[in-house]
Amino acid sequence: MTTTPPPAPPTTTDVTRLEIDGAPAAVETLRARALDGFGHFTAMQVRGGRVRGLGLHLARLDAATRELFDQGLDGERVRALVRHALAGDGGADGATGVIGDASVRVYVHAPDGTPSLMVTVRPPTELPAVMADRAQALKSVPYVRPVAHIKHLGGFGQAYHAREARRAGYDEALLTGPDGTISEGAVTNVAFFDGHEVVWPDGPHLAGITMQLLQARLADAGLPTRVGPVRLRNLPGYRAALVVNSWGVSPVRRVDDLDLPLDEKLMATVAGVYEEVPRDLI
Repeated sequence: MTTTPPPAPPTTTDVTRLEIDGAPAAVETLRARALDGFGHFTAMQVRGGRVRGLGLHLARLDAATRELFDQGLDGERVRALVRHALAGDGGADGATGVIGDASVRVYVHAPDGTPSLMVTVRPPTELPAVMADRAQALKSVPYVRPVAHIKHLGGFGQAYHAREARRAGYDEALLTGPDGTISEGAVTNVAFFDGHEVVWPDGPHLAGITMQLLQARLADAGLPTRVGPVRLRNLPGYRAALVVNSWGVSPVRRVDDLDLPLDEKLMATVAGVYEEVPRDLI
């Protein structure tokens, strides 16, 4: 079966707007961030000026800022800076006017001890409409992100393994521990379906926003969900698998040499639950 490749990871060349603390990025402020890999971020898909799980994004930013920089981060400040970047007065490509649909990232550094926010705006990312065209092949790799519960900067390891997976003909890397314990994808959370419940691996991982939204709602749709150990050697015992991130929900068609069927009912339920999550006004 021929599938449509998933969207490519974002690059620095597709940034439409970039602001630091509400002002156009200057050389000096960009230089400080280029030389400082200590920080964290969140990534969101904005549609019509709204985003799913906004409160979870703000909570993630606040918690990581407290852990890394010993101070909180006001959610209203984050919202105001994102609104300002979307409103725009000219960006990296000279664009002006309000952008309603976009891929937005909020980065947090503290170059002088005070949290400083960089907001980037890129074109929105859309998954293929047909679920089969989203299906991904995962290549397992022996790597676990350090401090995995934080969406931190400096992800060379996961980027390296993701690139190598794509070079080998896969769509995504599946990060695993020394004993084959599954953690997460390079840029996704992964879940496995045994015919009764959805199991999210309990290896070190980032609790993604889409994952959290689904965990809170799947049971009401008749899909019990839990977090537990999943190992590569156990995968033949699962009926299906899926990956999720801010782009949405996609089925997994293969892990290494193991083919997995596309469970249409499962994917329709999970995708339907996600699509029904209301978007919050930024």
